[in-house]
Amino acid sequence: MQSSIITVRALSRILRNKFSTLLDPTLSTANQPHFVSVVCGFPKDLRKTYKLGKFGDDAWFACSNSQADVIGVADGVGGWSRYGIDAGEFSSFLMRTCERLVQNSNFNPQLPVTLLSSSYHELLDHKKPILGSSTACVLILNRETSTIYTANIGDSGFMIVRKGEIVHRSEEQQHYFNTPFQLSLPPPGNANRVLSDAPESADTHSFPVKDGDVILVATDGVFDNVPNDLLLETLKGIEGEKDEVKLQMTANTIALMARQLSFDRAFMSPFAKNARKSNINTIGGKPDDITVVLATVNL
Repeated sequence: MQSSIITVRALSRILRNKFSTLLDPTLSTANQPHFVSVVCGFPKDLRKTYKLGKFGDDAWFACSNSQADVIGVADGVGGWSRYGIDAGEFSSFLMRTCERLVQNSNFNPQLPVTLLSSSYHELLDHKKPILGSSTACVLILNRETSTIYTANIGDSGFMIVRKGEIVHRSEEQQHYFNTPFQLSLPPPGNANRVLSDAPESADTHSFPVKDGDVILVATDGVFDNVPNDLLLETLKGIEGEKDEVKLQMTANTIALMARQLSFDRAFMSPFAKNARKSNINTIGGKPDDITVVLATVNL
C-alpha cells in the first residue's frame, strides 16, 4: 500500500501522464441525447501498472450504440489478494463483458440489471474460473425517452446534480458495515463461506434527465472519502458543460480530492462516520482504489 503523502503537484503530474482519460467523442451520437463523458482515477498503490479500463482493482467502461449511452464501474474486493487471487480480474471481466454485450442485438436500454446479470453469468460459465467478487453500478441513458436506468449492487454508485442540487443519489447496499452486497465466484468448496448476491438483488431506478444534468458514477474510493456537500460544490460548477477538457479537469479534481482525503488520518470521512454508527470508534479516510466517471447530458 502506498503510505507516503504525495503532493498535489506530483499527483497532478501523474494524472496528466497516466490516470485521466478523455473519452472518444465518436462514442456519442451527436444529434441525439447523449453523454459527454470523461474518466479519472488512481490505484491505491501508484506503483501498479496502468491498464485502460482499470484503476487497481477497480474497473470501468463507457460505450454507446444507436439506442443508448452506457457507463459502468465495478470494485473488485481486495481481500482476495490474501489468497493469491487477482482481485481486479473479476471486476475487469465484468465490465469488459458488459461493454461487449451493449453491442448485441438483444440489448435492452431499459434493463441495466439484465446487462449486469448476463455479464455475471458469462463469468460463471468461463472455461477458466475467474475467482473473486465485486460490487458494480451500471447506468444507461435511453436516447428515445431521455431516461436514465440504473442498477447498483454494493457500495459503488452514482449522483445526479441539477440546478445546484443532488436530485438522485444511489443508496449503498450493505450486509453489515464495510461488507457490501457483491457478485462472487468463490473457490470450489467455499460457497457457504463467501457472500454472494444475485444480480437481481441490485437496487434499480429510472428517471428522466434534462439537458445539462451532471452525472457522477464512482466506486467507494470516492464516496467513502468525499462528503456529499464537497461533491455537490464541485459538480454544480459544470452543469451544462459540454467541453470535455473542462469536464476532465473536474474529474481530476474529484479524484485528487478523494486520494488526498483517503490518507488524511485526522479527517472525519464519510467512512469514519458510518463506522461510528456501527460503534466502531475511528477517524480518517479510507485508502482505496478510486474511479471517477463524470458526464453531462446533452439533449
